[in-house]
Amino acid sequence: MNMKLPLSALLLALAWVPLAHATDLAAGAAKAKEVCVACHGIDGNSPSPEFPRLAGQHRDYLEKALRDYKSGARKNAIMAGFAAALTPRDIENVAAHYHSQPSVLATRY
Repeated sequence: MNMKLPLSALLLALAWVPLAHATDLAAGAAKAKEVCVACHGIDGNSPSPEFPRLAGQHRDYLEKALRDYKSGARKNAIMAGFAAALTPRDIENVAAHYHSQPSVLATRY
């Protein structure tokens, strides 16, 4: 019996692989509370204009930024120190946490 799958079926099956590695929002919130809260706030809406608001930011952008701080590809002494302690899983979870938070917009007059 010939068991060849059409290429489209194989691609569809592979598209579901990332879902098996779901992020843990509770772990992301806990890590944010431990590491990020002082500057960015627990919900990612930093009250200070000195620190970026992370709430609602694209998850892939946050992950890349944290990986780049960790590797040194993106330069910031403070963020490099914090990112150095994050595992790849921490980075995914923290990014997912901040992505899931509603952004609070500010207007300057």
